[in-house]
Amino acid sequence: MKNIRNILLTIGVFAGLASCNDAIEIEQPGRLDADAAFRTVNDLQAGLFGVYDNYDISTDIAFQSIFTDELSIGFDNGGQGLADYGFVLNAGSTAPATFWTNGYDQLNAASRLIEAALNLDPEEIAENPALYNQVLGEAYALRAWGHFILLSYFSTDYTDDSALSIINLDFVPTIDQQLLRNTNGETFALINSDLTAANGLLGDDTSNKTRINKDFIIALRARIAAYRENYVAAATLSQQLIDKYPLANRAEYEAMFLDNEDGEVIFKLERTNSDTYDGQGATGSPAAGGWAGARFAFVDATLAGSPYFEMGRSLFNLMDENDVRYDVNVAPSSVIDPDYQANNNPATDILVIQKYPGSEGQPLMNDLKIFRSSEMYLIRAEAAVAQGNLGIAANLIKDIRDARFGEDTTAPSFGSPQAAYAAILNERRVELAFEGHRYFDLKRLGTRANQGVLKDPIDCAFNGACTLPADDYRFTLPLPIVEFNANPGLREQQNPGY
Repeated sequence: MKNIRNILLTIGVFAGLASCNDAIEIEQPGRLDADAAFRTVNDLQAGLFGVYDNYDISTDIAFQSIFTDELSIGFDNGGQGLADYGFVLNAGSTAPATFWTNGYDQLNAASRLIEAALNLDPEEIAENPALYNQVLGEAYALRAWGHFILLSYFSTDYTDDSALSIINLDFVPTIDQQLLRNTNGETFALINSDLTAANGLLGDDTSNKTRINKDFIIALRARIAAYRENYVAAATLSQQLIDKYPLANRAEYEAMFLDNEDGEVIFKLERTNSDTYDGQGATGSPAAGGWAGARFAFVDATLAGSPYFEMGRSLFNLMDENDVRYDVNVAPSSVIDPDYQANNNPATDILVIQKYPGSEGQPLMNDLKIFRSSEMYLIRAEAAVAQGNLGIAANLIKDIRDARFGEDTTAPSFGSPQAAYAAILNERRVELAFEGHRYFDLKRLGTRANQGVLKDPIDCAFNGACTLPADDYRFTLPLPIVEFNANPGLREQQNPGY
């Protein structure tokens, strides 16, 4: 699907439909309506590419890496990201505005396409019913995913159905509607409904990793079940994908992050030359966009590539040189000081990140891996701990390490559920580093693991922002001020602490 965003460039009508100034202002004067824009199934397919183009996790990678403990300030940093690095977060911060606005761009686009598909002339549908079902199914799944991403940032407690969620958007609202937040129970019910609809429409082919398919639905359901602490479902769903997608071996793992092979990828967002995201993007900001590797460096993923963020020492200290994840994440041009604590000299300890070295001849540009089988192993391990099976959890972690070290490793031993959760959280920290998981992982697992943000003292000596407990209110984003301006009733539904 290297052409997915190139095709989008020709679909100006849809771009006009999908754009908006905030979450709710959609019906603007002079805008071409869906009935005029979508007359055939092929029109719908072109519109679907536009919906996909709204989805990007470079924003998640930026915010979650900077705000937690994945990074340290790079030697070429000119002030980028210092507020987030210092845990400064309020309703006027960039992060909540970015995730809220981007999220509703996604939902607006998906709901508009779904509405157009449901209103399409039956005679047009009959011309290509299989393609129609595929497009509509993908749109439902994308809308479900969009709701879940938003909820993950703005809900205080994923397990509480009565807790406030987000504004559900499964329709095209009018400009005068001022909607309030739904509950988690209502949002998860909508997500489940959309995923059920999608599953009934999609075909059985799961070979294309850049298009929504039934395995995407299983993976998303597994992640949701883990977040919700519904561990019976989490175990069953994750095991289905474990059985189908073997862990990548060492060579496959490296090739996967070079975009030479898909390896253990279940679903990814593809990035290619001349697409919407081909560029630097906002550096040091949750607004991000652009190449994934540009979240850390200006030029390329080398010492000479002007890194403005480096790998945090506390993360680096969890990595083993014999582990392929070390090779994927740590650039060989790094300057590594074995006595960094005693020397306390940033010039002798420069940990360059190369998770996104580039592809197609473009440094820093790589596909964005959304679901991989290793995450399913870790979800299955989490479920095992919750169900009292610490040995199963230990063996699942061992399976991952065997694949990453390329040899038989010793299974960990856990004396308590807390120790097991801590091991899972650490394994997720290494396995899913710089992939947009750390903030959510600490939010939902940190208390059980007795872990929060923990930077190496040298990385935070300049500002003192070294730790943040997992139960801190800032692990839920505030509703952004930009939305209050258009919808003042939401001020009464602001999240606690803000």
